[in-house]
Amino acid sequence: MRLPVRLFRRDKRAYKNQFGHVLVLAGSPAMLGAACLTGLAAMRSGAGLTTIGVAKSLNLTLQKKLSSVIMTLPLPETRGQTISLKAFARLKKSWKKYSVVAIGPGLTTELSTRKFVLEMVAKCPLPMVADADALNALVGHLGILKKSAPARIMTPHPGEFARLTGHLTPQNDRERRRAAGDFARRYGCVLVLKGHRTVVASPAGRIYVNTTGNPGMATAGSGDVLTGMIAGFLGQGLAPFEAARLGVFLHGQAGDKAAKKALPLAMIASDMLEELTKH
Repeated sequence: MRLPVRLFRRDKRAYKNQFGHVLVLAGSPAMLGAACLTGLAAMRSGAGLTTIGVAKSLNLTLQKKLSSVIMTLPLPETRGQTISLKAFARLKKSWKKYSVVAIGPGLTTELSTRKFVLEMVAKCPLPMVADADALNALVGHLGILKKSAPARIMTPHPGEFARLTGHLTPQNDRERRRAAGDFARRYGCVLVLKGHRTVVASPAGRIYVNTTGNPGMATAGSGDVLTGMIAGFLGQGLAPFEAARLGVFLHGQAGDKAAKKALPLAMIASDMLEELTKH
């Protein structure tokens, strides 16, 4: 798959603000690594700027773990040091600073955090990529996707998809394509059903079945990298379906390159990030 023309930086007068500002809402005391991987993947996918919003008491710890190219934003928190519902009012004042939101990796499912996710999905005016605990928060509340005008990209693995829909996990490629397409049409979102031969479905009925990737990518943090990549492409102006399709393809391709250098059992998510820097 060829890179879209708009991702080639040929204008000598280009500057960072032309390439999107990704806001990542992720992480909790035990899962700050998820936030780091998502933010780094957004930057490695070409985002001009990335900010990670995190519970305020975790901000300094995140900064120590994180690359110096990413900004942080301390947000109101729960007693469990997760992002609280109060963070929505704080973010509401600064939507214009950002181009796209990536939400969910490592957030946890504390009640106030789940309420924060639902407010974001329902009312945030920015395009959004939802993964992991953002998907868990949406269980039983999928109707809000129909009321949300901005683009929403959902990225469940099979287990998350089963929880979202209340149905059994699709068992073969045909069932996966049909289930993904039905979900995307019903809820007006782009659906990325992860796994072997990941399926990307659009509300308009477009279906893409990915052919890159390998079993070595079944490792902690792999999905966080994909979330950041899709958000990075979306922030640079790609249409939601194209951003998701390209993200899935390049994510798998990076995994395939990593698998040539290490045993699949030894691969970790940061190996894929490293491969994104190479032709």
